[in-house]
Amino acid sequence: MRAFVFPGQGAQTIGMGRDLATAYPAAKAVFDEVDEALGESLSAIIWDGDAETLTLTRNAQPALMATSIAAMRALEAEGFAVTDAAFVAGHSLGEYSALCAAGALTLADTARLLRLRGQAMQEAVPVGQGAMAAILGLDFDAVDQLARDAAGDEVCQAANDNDPAQVVISGHKDAVERAAALARERGAKRALMLPVSAPFHCALMQPAAAVMAEALSAVEIAAPAVPLVANVRAEGVVEPGAIRRLLVEQVTGVVRWRESVANMANGGVTEFWEIGAGKALSGMIRRIAPNVAVRNFGVSGDLTALKA
Repeated sequence: MRAFVFPGQGAQTIGMGRDLATAYPAAKAVFDEVDEALGESLSAIIWDGDAETLTLTRNAQPALMATSIAAMRALEAEGFAVTDAAFVAGHSLGEYSALCAAGALTLADTARLLRLRGQAMQEAVPVGQGAMAAILGLDFDAVDQLARDAAGDEVCQAANDNDPAQVVISGHKDAVERAAALARERGAKRALMLPVSAPFHCALMQPAAAVMAEALSAVEIAAPAVPLVANVRAEGVVEPGAIRRLLVEQVTGVVRWRESVANMANGGVTEFWEIGAGKALSGMIRRIAPNVAVRNFGVSGDLTALKA
């Protein structure tokens, strides 16, 4: 049994998806349609821009989605289909890629939603007031508690439960720095401040959640061809109304990636295919479920391994 999974922010690189667009007309059509939907050449930023511009949240989110969907279209051209999988899932913004791949959202709507999501998340907290940190070597419950202990009258929350030994915290900068210091005292192997522009997946993102609630209310969502394992629920959903609600909750909620992967593996998934840029999810999956097979498809050269 197979699952297709889609990466989130941080996986972006200049040039991603270019070789797929060159090799597959269907992949090139994805970038063309995203450019048209956004009214600008995002593909030029992806392929020929600078890393700083691509990393801007408003660009990185639709760019990563476009690369993932281009990869999916290339796979389809080679005879693979989303219905070959039992589930789709994505890490944070990757959830939108998963929904688009499974036919729940159109490509144009997905691009516009992610452009808005990126802008809203960036604008929710003034630059410099928020922060995120990766805590390595402690489990989710321990990190959740130390974040609460460090918060004081500020916001500091466990934001991403990535794998058994990596949890990301998010909130006010001072509170996150206090939590990182406390994590070291409590036995964390490392506590790394992350180079992000906003504190994602915490209560400070409530203004962005309100923006997304309004935007999503105006977008048609169909039942996906295969169940989406939602970040905030860590279980499969297909009902469009539930998906709409969960996408709003996801803006401020915990990305329950460890549980999502474990639940899919326990439910019979033996192969995870990471579709799009980078291999960050693959490393997490191997640490969560060591006995499953992990595959990647982000460049045309990966096809040989997949066919084998």
